[in-house]
Amino acid sequence: MASSPLPPVLSRRLNEVHLAIVFLTRLPWVRADWSHPLMSAAWAFPLAGVLLGLACGAVAGAALAAGAAPLLAAALAVGAATLFTGCLHEDGVGDTADGIGSGRDRARSLEILRDSRIGTYGVVAVVMTLGIRVAALTQLLQAAGPWWAGALPAWVLAAALGRGAGPLFTRLCDPARGDGVGAGAGRPDGAGVAVALALPLLGGLLLGAGRDQGAATLLGLLAALGPLVWLAGLARRRLGGYTGDVIGAAILIVECTALALLAAVWA
Repeated sequence: MASSPLPPVLSRRLNEVHLAIVFLTRLPWVRADWSHPLMSAAWAFPLAGVLLGLACGAVAGAALAAGAAPLLAAALAVGAATLFTGCLHEDGVGDTADGIGSGRDRARSLEILRDSRIGTYGVVAVVMTLGIRVAALTQLLQAAGPWWAGALPAWVLAAALGRGAGPLFTRLCDPARGDGVGAGAGRPDGAGVAVALALPLLGGLLLGAGRDQGAATLLGLLAALGPLVWLAGLARRRLGGYTGDVIGAAILIVECTALALLAAVWA
């Protein structure tokens, strides 16, 4: 990355934002200095989620404005999300479901995680994550007021929390192996994890308060972290820790859970 006229601290923080966006999205015009470990940017992961929520929420709004029904608008928005992220997290969900669901020993389960082919468990898991998001967004578009006041902020919060939960996941268990994306990403420090979680939780409290649902919104987002803890325990027992795929699965599972809970609370 070319030298920046910004002060060193600001330049480093900006690069961390770029690292998070480049890794978690497919935006072609963002560049980052990869001489720094990915998890040095842990605090900025939710910002990539905010971009995802804004972009795909706008797709839903545009579809509604063009006359699409809420279900079709939600499906188009979720389809846009897979393009926006390059199916990064869907790939992680599929591989994780196949590896852990195989019932094989640790070594064979890790081999399955690296296999590019997808099995029955993986197909079902990916379809479920797509269906949950479409259903939750449809409910929000139908019952939570204008799309920009309901579905849009809900997806921003869910996507931000999911990505903010990724660094937390790497603190709950160790890498399953010494190579690969998971191990190469490094381990985030406590401050980075705290900021990554605090940003979406504080945002949820403020946005929820604007709907007179601040406490319920915050509790819903906190509850969405429950599956993360469950998956971390499962990964420790079955795989010996996490891989890059398992981190991706954790991110998407938290996003789906948060979106579903926000739909229940807000709609």
